[in-house]
Amino acid sequence: MSSARLRTARLTIAYNGSLFHGFAPNPEVPTVAGALTEALEKITQTEVELVAAGRTDAGVHARGQVVSVQLPGSVKLEALPKKLNSLCGPHIAVRDARWAEATFHARYTAIWRHYRYTILNTPTPDPFVAATAWHVRTPLDIRPMQLACDAVMGSRDFSAFCRKPDSSEKKQTKQQSEAVSMKPVSMKRFVMQATWRREGDLALFEIRANAFCHQMVRSLVGTFVDIGLGKRPPSDMMSLIRSGRRQDASPIAPPHGLCLWEVGYPTPVE
Repeated sequence: MSSARLRTARLTIAYNGSLFHGFAPNPEVPTVAGALTEALEKITQTEVELVAAGRTDAGVHARGQVVSVQLPGSVKLEALPKKLNSLCGPHIAVRDARWAEATFHARYTAIWRHYRYTILNTPTPDPFVAATAWHVRTPLDIRPMQLACDAVMGSRDFSAFCRKPDSSEKKQTKQQSEAVSMKPVSMKRFVMQATWRREGDLALFEIRANAFCHQMVRSLVGTFVDIGLGKRPPSDMMSLIRSGRRQDASPIAPPHGLCLWEVGYPTPVE
């Protein structure tokens, strides 16, 4: 590929997270970013660096992940999805590719992220949805789960539902704080939508927020499920938010039921 002026490209991708150790690149293990970067560099014959709207954890899926990347302007973007899908499919699929404004940034330009969590609520498992749904055998009462959603709406501190940094992350934060003055990391997020509904044997949780802290959705789902099983009252959700005590929340839900469904931006980028 001859050298050319770099332009910002916006890719919308879907992937089955079961085979990857998360999105973020890691030379030790297979990741979504690693596979996509390798394919892009093979096609464009140039080094690329991906920026994702959200860094999904190991086992988490995506239907509408958005990635921004600098590519040579000579790249025929309309043909890029087909080429990438031939190299990365079927576990990674590029659904759309378009040129964006130079200021577009998949993470910082986004104004909301939308996640869906899927639960198969039947006495017996279903092998056809096993990779994308958490199987909960005991019947769930959706009504108190939906009632508890009111507590998470609006601007809230989700310290009780976010994983705290481990020792290595704390060490890194300490080193960074010695270099520059840093404010404590805020766990406050603004939730625009939080709903539970049934579709046949499936219980679906939809949540949309300006941003999410690490393991927030899975931790919320774990507590919601305990409410639906009658192990906790709906009022526990607000109590947990007020206390901020992570140890009082329920165990987190498994990753394979979670999917980054869509990412919102101020205006369509052509």
